[in-house]
Amino acid sequence: MKDYRWRPIEDLPENWPELAAPELPALSAAWQKYSKKLRDSDSLKHFNDKLRREWAIETGIIENLYSIDRGVTQTLIEKGIEASLIPYGTTDKPVERILPMLKDQQEVVEGLFDFVAQRRELSTSYIKQLHQVFTRHQETTTAVDALGRVVDVALLRGEWKRLPNNPTRPDGSLHEYCPPEHVASEMDRLIAMHQEHRQKGVPPEIEAAWLHHRFAQIHPFQDGNGRVVRALASLVFLRAGWFPLVVNRDERVEYIESLEKADQGDLAPLVNLFAMIQKKAFNQAFRLSEQVNLAGDPLQQIIAAATERLKDRRRISSEQITLSHHLEEFAKQKLSDQAARLREALRSVDPTYNAFVTRSSEQHAANWYGDARSIAHDMGYQADLDTYHAWLQLDIAERHTSQIVVSFHPMGAEFLGLMAISAWSRLPTLVPPVTHLSMAPFLFSLQDDESQLKQRLDKWLDDVLLTGLDLWRKQL
Repeated sequence: MKDYRWRPIEDLPENWPELAAPELPALSAAWQKYSKKLRDSDSLKHFNDKLRREWAIETGIIENLYSIDRGVTQTLIEKGIEASLIPYGTTDKPVERILPMLKDQQEVVEGLFDFVAQRRELSTSYIKQLHQVFTRHQETTTAVDALGRVVDVALLRGEWKRLPNNPTRPDGSLHEYCPPEHVASEMDRLIAMHQEHRQKGVPPEIEAAWLHHRFAQIHPFQDGNGRVVRALASLVFLRAGWFPLVVNRDERVEYIESLEKADQGDLAPLVNLFAMIQKKAFNQAFRLSEQVNLAGDPLQQIIAAATERLKDRRRISSEQITLSHHLEEFAKQKLSDQAARLREALRSVDPTYNAFVTRSSEQHAANWYGDARSIAHDMGYQADLDTYHAWLQLDIAERHTSQIVVSFHPMGAEFLGLMAISAWSRLPTLVPPVTHLSMAPFLFSLQDDESQLKQRLDKWLDDVLLTGLDLWRKQL
């Protein structure tokens, strides 16, 4: 790889509106509505506490400050960051060294929520304050001396760097960050552009990715830049009422590759990664249950809450779900066109072979309940098949009958006007027979624009059919 030479940070690319994730506004609107019901619930508090602890742990792992076994990490996320929960031998450094860093990082993420609540504006002084907290228990960092030796040097806490910090990559190439003499002016430009973007209403996933990458280009601190910039990106999301940016160890490679592509002028992969992380957090949040007040007669309170839920389901009219009906018809036509092509090809081999599409009736829909719920669980969301469901089924009948199934259903613990479409294949010659046909569900709100949705759905279905038919071909 060629050396990367520093250049002054650039504003958003001209095509920035095209980078927005189309599902996130619908997820956000539904979450604002649902979170009001959960505002004082233990389930929401526990969820937020776990997110903060996960952020505090993983932000240091991403930066190779320490390593902690996955099982221990999960325990700390669930129960709290305490030394007694970290068995000997499950970390690469002594617990007494790691624990203070974890506590500092937890303090930072909790402070981000307070910062947002106070409606403060981002400033260089606040960024320096973040760095001071992050590095409170970090005395030194590494540097290369005049003879090319790696040495430990005192860490400057909350101060811009005074010497270049340009790393050499594993392939020997040099990555040049902002020279120390330009850091202050570049950081001022970064803050000014960020404020302009807020006034323009740049979507959170785009602004977080832009702010993250441009800060990384400056690399204003001697060390700890990654932890600080993930806090700044989280701040963007928290202002929007979304969730802290938790980049975990499994996403580290994609994260680094996305930053390298942004170095080359392509911000889209980083925007997509951040959008995916937020979608995952939304999906988890929609699985939270509303707290039932058990004062008085607990059984009666539970029965009353269940009765209200059933009443809500009965209130959903066919008019409310009209948009889904239109998309179902659109998808049915697309699958039918493909079935006609398949049927012609199959019958050239054997006249008894066939391909056709059905829209499952209520009686036959039960065949797919288990598959739909299992697929949704794997994708990290709850499929509400009791409020509404519809299935399309492409049957391919040769020696065996294989199916490609497309499911339409609400998403979340209760109906919020948010819909999901999932797809899977059922191939009788494979074990297990059910295979996902998309990495993520197609999400939409019942208030979305129909023509735009059909354009998105058309491409999504193309990918589903390509994957499904290729799987069918391979198992013949």
